[in-house]
Amino acid sequence: MSETTDLATATVPEHQPTLTDDPHENTAILRELLATATPGRIHVAAGRHPLAEGLVLTDGWSLHGPPGGLPRATLAQVEPVEQPFVHILGSRCSISDLRLELPAAYPGPHDGDRWTAVTVGQYLYPATADWLADVSLQRIHVLRAGRCAANSIAVMGAVRRIHLAEVHVSGGGTGVAAHWGAPGESVDDLTGPTYHPHQLTIEDLYVRKAFEGFYLSSVHDVTVERARMSGVEIGFRLLPGDNTDRFHESPGESQVSSRISVSDCEIGWIGGLYALRVAGWGQSEVDSEISQLDYRDLTISDIVVHPWPQPDAEATEGRAAVVVENAGRVAFHRIGLASSTDVVPVRLDGEELPLSSLTDAVDRMSRQGDR
Repeated sequence: MSETTDLATATVPEHQPTLTDDPHENTAILRELLATATPGRIHVAAGRHPLAEGLVLTDGWSLHGPPGGLPRATLAQVEPVEQPFVHILGSRCSISDLRLELPAAYPGPHDGDRWTAVTVGQYLYPATADWLADVSLQRIHVLRAGRCAANSIAVMGAVRRIHLAEVHVSGGGTGVAAHWGAPGESVDDLTGPTYHPHQLTIEDLYVRKAFEGFYLSSVHDVTVERARMSGVEIGFRLLPGDNTDRFHESPGESQVSSRISVSDCEIGWIGGLYALRVAGWGQSEVDSEISQLDYRDLTISDIVVHPWPQPDAEATEGRAAVVVENAGRVAFHRIGLASSTDVVPVRLDGEELPLSSLTDAVDRMSRQGDR
């Protein structure tokens, strides 16, 4: 492998490893570089490069293919592995202009940060965590061999100032999963405090033939703009997480579920439940307590749901385009339903409504809850 330094960016080493057709050799080359060289930019040459296992990026490392147009450099995972294909565990990291190919994988119910194409942060920590920040994922194409339970990109735990732009996902579980994290060996023995991703921006997200476009669980200060989802069972969900903010270092005074905006989304929806869901309640797996956290300054606007025929023609009963449950005040603007055949437009706390009354009904129920 060779290493060069660009005089214009002398403080950022430029690494150009020579990769082969052997996945084990490629893994060893890249892991040795990440372990021994000065952090900088790794340039992946055009072509398809198989890997046997995943990579970990710590502070200051970046991974890039040749710029311009569709990604011309591919990293291919030959067999599913439990860890993320690329795991970002440091600040000031970036990935761009890469295609990531993965086989189908079948993680357990709480393995959302593993078996992924890219994970920023983590879900469960061995002890209290340091925050990582300033991570960019741009012009990334994730291709999963078929729909399966594994998430494609996960943003989890003690992370902030994260920017995703021009991300394309085909297949898999959730395209982009943003979720809180906490110290603990498992979800039923959390010790706290919980960590909640914030200052997250997602722009120009394209998800096709996956289970779900994206979800935001127990986050704050998030913007999602321009998402296009096709052939998905769920477009997107906003959730407070299993524990809302009960284990936050400032429970009841946290910023969780505040200042969130989702706009300009199209959902080609084939699912039998809902195209989008906003819920303010969660049940803790630590002690089974059900708690609620209202959203504050949440705006959902310019959303169009296109109901597609379901693979199972008998599973249409009860299908609702928009589901809202114990969410507090949510500002809905310009929500459209391309076809209402066999679809309930809105289910708000169990009440079925037309789209035209969604905003007024949310406001009315919120005022009732304030009394």
